[in-house]
Amino acid sequence: MRLPSLPRPRSLAGQLFAMQAVLIAVLVAGYALFTYVNDRHQAQEAAARQATAVAGSVADAPSVRSAIHTSDPSALLQPYALQVMRDTEVDFITIMTPDGIRWTHPDKNEIGKHYLGHIEAAQHGHTYSETYKGTLGASVRTVTPVLENGRVIGLVSAGIKVEAISKRVQEQVTALLGTAAGALLLGALGTYVVNARLRRHTHGMNAAELSRMHDYHQAALHAVREGLLMLDGQFRVALINDGGRELLGVGPEGQVVGRSVADLGLPAPLTGALLASEPRVDEVHLTADRVLVVNTSPVSGGERRGTVVTLRDVTELQALTGELDSERGFTQALRSQAHEAANRLHTVVSLIELGRAAEAVDFATAELELAQALTDQVVAAVSEPVLAALLLGKTAQANERGVELVVSDESRLDDGLLPESLSARDLVTVLGNLIDNAVDAAQGTVRARVTVTAFAEEAELVMRVADTGAGVDPAHAELVFQRGFSTKPAGPGGRGLGLALVRQAVTRLEGTLTVTEAPEGGAVFEVRLPLRASLAGGEAR
Repeated sequence: MRLPSLPRPRSLAGQLFAMQAVLIAVLVAGYALFTYVNDRHQAQEAAARQATAVAGSVADAPSVRSAIHTSDPSALLQPYALQVMRDTEVDFITIMTPDGIRWTHPDKNEIGKHYLGHIEAAQHGHTYSETYKGTLGASVRTVTPVLENGRVIGLVSAGIKVEAISKRVQEQVTALLGTAAGALLLGALGTYVVNARLRRHTHGMNAAELSRMHDYHQAALHAVREGLLMLDGQFRVALINDGGRELLGVGPEGQVVGRSVADLGLPAPLTGALLASEPRVDEVHLTADRVLVVNTSPVSGGERRGTVVTLRDVTELQALTGELDSERGFTQALRSQAHEAANRLHTVVSLIELGRAAEAVDFATAELELAQALTDQVVAAVSEPVLAALLLGKTAQANERGVELVVSDESRLDDGLLPESLSARDLVTVLGNLIDNAVDAAQGTVRARVTVTAFAEEAELVMRVADTGAGVDPAHAELVFQRGFSTKPAGPGGRGLGLALVRQAVTRLEGTLTVTEAPEGGAVFEVRLPLRASLAGGEAR
């Protein structure tokens, strides 16, 4: 049995439209009602003022006083009253005796009868206005005395029917209702346009859905370990999660949001990638102590609205990759040495089979002495085990590539001299990448050679690597340490990352890195790392 689906709640835009439409309708209806009541009251006051003015004018007319003293006042006053009624647009004018007996009336049959209304105030010389129902119906009327030498000789009453007043108000209300309807229609149209735009921005979701999406949004931001950065159309930080702040090494979110990417103090290549208008895919960038993979994707909705940036930390992966490359190189060197050892062993066996045992012993002894001499030379100069192992391995690698790797006589680095803050991984990163870069530069040159010097001097560890390659153009002395810069063709894994990693490690260890021209050509890379300062810095960290 299929249950009936519940209707989806009205969208936020729809709710706002309904609320605004009701609000506009209530406001317009309230204004219309207030205006109707106010206009009716004002119309009655205006009718009373008009009746008072007409009654006063008639009472002050000399012809009226003269007619009152005649034997038949009605004969003179009736035509006069009718004429004034037509001229002043009042519904009746009644001229009567001080006792209220009519001399005039719009209906001739009412002449001579008693006036219907209150005349006491007028009999005492005062003007009085009221709303009263007489022979012509309810009317707003005014009664005023006709005075002669301070004595009341007659009364005049002028009035306007309430029906006529209501007709005037209805005409005004009709116009008001038309205006109100137009205002309501215009307000509804404007509200619809505004809410249609809001509906597009909220994608038709209601308030509960928007609130739930915001909760999911916040939870996802803090749950994702990768860095997430959102930039607006002016490349200002609109949003950044905890992972992004940690990977970029920036301050709290409140100090970052709203700032331009160019003001975050990031390395120039990384800043350029974030400011680029085109998307970036899996670009490797270096910060002070991390290797990041950066992806950027523009956000557009008919116009550029911003950029979404994702950051992945591959520092450990890059270090492991470097170690794997070193191990691969060691393996290749061992394979080559095993091949050479097999050749030499076959030579020794063949000499023995030929009955030349003495020559076989001399040949084997010479090979052992050569290998031992190389090991003794390296270990005697650099007894620090990690660097000694690295130099032995790189010597074999360089030899396989036709490059002679030499540890200079100046080298002297005893075991236990280096502080704990100079980790073996950092030393391998610095010296290993410098040697690899030097071997690449020297390979293929005449008398290809790489000279390594390592010693401690005045609380500094000095590592110097010189090659016989083409050297470094002085104009590129600073560019060679930037990620992506290389004078060699790119391989499968890309180029230009080794020296950048060296510079990153040296900067983190508060050292210096320089490149100069070697006396015999080629380049000399020198690294100086503080020993005591590094130790203090390591303990502080």
